This record gives sequence, C-alpha cells and structure tokens, in this order.
Amino acid sequence: MTKNKKTLVLGATVKPEKAAFKAIELLVAKGHSVLALGQNTGEVAGIKINTKAIPVKNIDTISLYLNPTRQRDYYNYIVDAKPKRVLFNPGTENPEFYQLLELNNIKYEAACTLVLLTLNKY
Repeated sequence: MTKNKKTLVLGATVKPEKAAFKAIELLVAKGHSVLALGQNTGEVAGIKINTKAIPVKNIDTISLYLNPTRQRDYYNYIVDAKPKRVLFNPGTENPEFYQLLELNNIKYEAACTLVLLTLNKY
C-alpha cells in the first residue's frame, strides 16, 4: 500500500456518477486520509462533506473538481493550506492558477486523481 497522503477533495459531491464522488471512495479504499469540501452537505464513504472552508494542516494533495471560474473563490484558501501539490482533474485546468501556485512554490499537475490511484501512481 502507498503512503497515506492526506487529501482534500474540493468540489466533493454525493452524486455517485461524478468523478469527485468516485475519487473519495477510491482514496478511502486505498487508505488515504480524506477531507471533503463541496456545495452541499452529505457523506461519501464515511467522509463528511463540509460546505464551508475548513482549516486544514499537513495536506499532501488538493484534488480539484471545480471549474476555473469557481476556483477563484478558493485561490487564497488553497495557497494558505500549503499543500505539497494540487491536482487539476480533467476540465479544471487553469493556467491563471498555475502561475499563482508557482509563485508560492506549490507543485501542480493536470492529472486525473482516479487514473493516478488506479495505476498506483498517486
């Protein structure tokens, strides 16, 4: 099993057909600590979805499931969280945000969390 990587799923949802839902399930199944932030409350794989930005510490990865316009509201939150990396899942790519992350020495990848987990490259 890979090392536990504390992950914040931003754009979490209780809709089983959505990638964010599947990512939470797979992260939990692979033994990672998961925090979830979304528009609506709920629970996925035993993880409570918060609707307000929660203080986070020692975050390894933030997995984004928000379109670039919605990401703007979270720029400062994400930078202040000082994650080791931010994953931009398909459809969330955002060159404007990449520049801000680079200025703050935060790594980022345009990559699918589900694919990385499935290939054990997370």
